[in-house]
Amino acid sequence: MKSVAIIPVFREVGKIGRVLQRFDMGPVDQICLVVDDPNPAILAEIDDASSRIGTPVKIIENPARRGVGSAIREGYEYAMSQRFDIIVVMAGNGKDDPREIPRLMRPIVEEGYDYVQGSRFLPGGRGEKTPFLRGVFTRLFPFVWTFLTGVRCTEVTNGFRAYRATVLRDPRINVWQDWLEGYELEYYLHYKVLTLGYRFTERPVSKTYSHTAKRGYSHISPMRDWRQIVGPVVLLKIGARH
Repeated sequence: MKSVAIIPVFREVGKIGRVLQRFDMGPVDQICLVVDDPNPAILAEIDDASSRIGTPVKIIENPARRGVGSAIREGYEYAMSQRFDIIVVMAGNGKDDPREIPRLMRPIVEEGYDYVQGSRFLPGGRGEKTPFLRGVFTRLFPFVWTFLTGVRCTEVTNGFRAYRATVLRDPRINVWQDWLEGYELEYYLHYKVLTLGYRFTERPVSKTYSHTAKRGYSHISPMRDWRQIVGPVVLLKIGARH
């Protein structure tokens, strides 16, 4: 099965190069980087790191920041146009380890699953340097999802996932809607998979924050972005969105 890793990139200078270098064992057939607002420094870092690994790298450049949802959707378009069978989505800032991709792909290839969520809370997974309030939220939020979807979840906010590309062709799933340009996209797709009967499972992964300073460990701002994280599951549950 042909696989691609989609990595949205925004101002990850000093990070994306290290992420790419961890692909040296070739866990996927290709890497698709969607780079928002690129500058010469980050493009040079990507070029240097890409030349050191055996995995082909496709670069999609956007002149301005369009949002993580839009970036991932551009990756979807590329993946579908190239007929990839498995899509892996992961962070470009070093929080996710490409060497763990086989843990997410194996249930799809060998066990027939459609969608695999990475979880730091399963045995064998781990979270490192997680900011306190974020740690509390990521622990509690899965209970809300379990209650609203009827499917047991231990992790929801972790964007390290793998799934069959055929999921995106389901007419009941429309990832191209205008309201899915930000973080909403990932929660929308997660909800749809859990409630439409797809074969779903979780696998242990690590999640490493570079540091716990107020700025720098993530692009997500709890005060600014909480509606994008909490809103989709509520709106979809009450039928306000589809």
